[in-house]
Amino acid sequence: MPLAFPSLNHGTIAFGFFNIDTDLLLLEHYFVFAKDLCSSLSRMAHQSIKGSFETSWDVYSIDRREDIGDLMAAIHGVRFTGFIGKVYKLFPFPRKEEDFKQKPEGCKHREVMEALIGGYGMRRQIAISANAENETITVAEYLFTKEVFQRLVEYLWLGGYPRWRGGVRPCYVLDMKKILEKTAGWLFRGLTLRYS
Repeated sequence: MPLAFPSLNHGTIAFGFFNIDTDLLLLEHYFVFAKDLCSSLSRMAHQSIKGSFETSWDVYSIDRREDIGDLMAAIHGVRFTGFIGKVYKLFPFPRKEEDFKQKPEGCKHREVMEALIGGYGMRRQIAISANAENETITVAEYLFTKEVFQRLVEYLWLGGYPRWRGGVRPCYVLDMKKILEKTAGWLFRGLTLRYS
């Protein structure tokens, strides 16, 4: 489930996994695959060694709210609108509460997800700007403190609200952890990724 995170310029925004069968995350109206995000975060760790920097992320953008869909209605199986509705028709919310865990093999559905989201949004690059002096990070139009940005990374590490099934993380998440913890740049200084 996506959670609410405070931005400095757009109030509270949603970030997170929205379906346990896929590794696609949403950031308001942007969607990024967890594997791609982990690779981008690892590159950012290296870039932050030198101070401020600019980079980009490959995402899908769905600009109209109605094209995104209604997550809560889809979870409860009462209405399947937009992209999220299509995802929940393919991968319904589990019947048993104990089965509500983020699946580490979710990346195997990437082709299916790309085909679905292509009907609602477009692939694009969004600008990322990291300011070492202010310790802020701008992701497209959203401005975050370093601390909040690190909370987004912790969310990804933990597997979101339901957590990774059985505590098992995909290899790309484990690889990201190693890089973030051993790279001495300012952006991830103080970040602690625990196995809990």
